[in-house]
Amino acid sequence: MTTSVSEAVASRRSIRRFLPDAVDRAVIARVLDKAQRSPSGGNVQPWNATVLAGEPLRRLIDTVTAVIPQGRAAHAPEYDIYPKGLEGAYEARRVGVGEQMYAALQIAREDRAGRMAQFVDNFRGFGAPVLMLVHTPRYMGPPQWSDVGMWLQTVMLLLREEGLDSCPQEAWAVYTPQIRACVAIPDDHIFFCGMAIGHRDPAAPINTFAVARAPLSEVVSFEGF
Repeated sequence: MTTSVSEAVASRRSIRRFLPDAVDRAVIARVLDKAQRSPSGGNVQPWNATVLAGEPLRRLIDTVTAVIPQGRAAHAPEYDIYPKGLEGAYEARRVGVGEQMYAALQIAREDRAGRMAQFVDNFRGFGAPVLMLVHTPRYMGPPQWSDVGMWLQTVMLLLREEGLDSCPQEAWAVYTPQIRACVAIPDDHIFFCGMAIGHRDPAAPINTFAVARAPLSEVVSFEGF
């Protein structure tokens, strides 16, 4: 399958309902091999990952979902997923996409059980057959974290070229101890995020609602043109 970069960007979205269809390891390896061309400052290439499928993935899901009933008492992220004091347009965008998602699912604000079920689905990878867990050495700073982000975007666009979909999931970070119990992430590495990988369910409303984007004029200014 071939596609232009513009088509890959336009068709990529965070998929939250996957089909059960298996994904060939060779396809994932091809994507990740190509993604090694991603840019990084000084060619440091600070990204590291473990890719799970089958029984290892089921074991991780079982381990994490077992502690979800403990609520926030079980949360132990190794970094702040959102900065303290997030406000203004940034907070409005974060809240807005959540409300758009629940509206697409027809889950009312007062439906706590429905919202909790959707939260738990994060930790089933939304039914994806593959989950990639991303980590980097603890001493890496903001520039290297941005390099990891560029690598992740490259991976997501290459997955679209292969006809696959993804959902980058920082949510997994809240259960880092459980992840470490199941996956051999080095102690001197910080766990960053998961990424669900598979084929989207095209009929699922959660995969089709419109996700708002800020207009260019709101985020970019031009000078000297």
